[in-house]
Amino acid sequence: MGEQDFWNQHSLNFLEMAYKAEHRERIHRPDGYGTRTGECGDKVEFFIMVDRGRLSTISFEIDGCVHTLACCNTVVHMTQGLSIEEAWEINPEKVAAFLETLPEDHYHCAELSVGGFYLALSDFQKHNFRKK
Repeated sequence: MGEQDFWNQHSLNFLEMAYKAEHRERIHRPDGYGTRTGECGDKVEFFIMVDRGRLSTISFEIDGCVHTLACCNTVVHMTQGLSIEEAWEINPEKVAAFLETLPEDHYHCAELSVGGFYLALSDFQKHNFRKK
């Protein structure tokens, strides 16, 4: 498949999420952290900050393909500003639906991204629970 085919076969949502870079950063001492490596070898790390029960900052780092990058950006896009409880409602199906043109053979990228994000939420809840 040529470069021209890539641009023509993907939705605007997919293309925007695949090339967005503003949320790629490591946060020192995040409120929640999660990392996961997929069977494909891609690795995601999520960093979350919570203010008054809401996700105030979400960032990530990846070592992976453009599909994983699009999925990670979609997770951030769909959960920024939500409460922790609301954020748990994201799932791979919602990520793939938003992207519209995530190839079926890359659905695991949505699972990997959501899984890494869930681990960050769990980490936050584990530490927050201890403070109560």
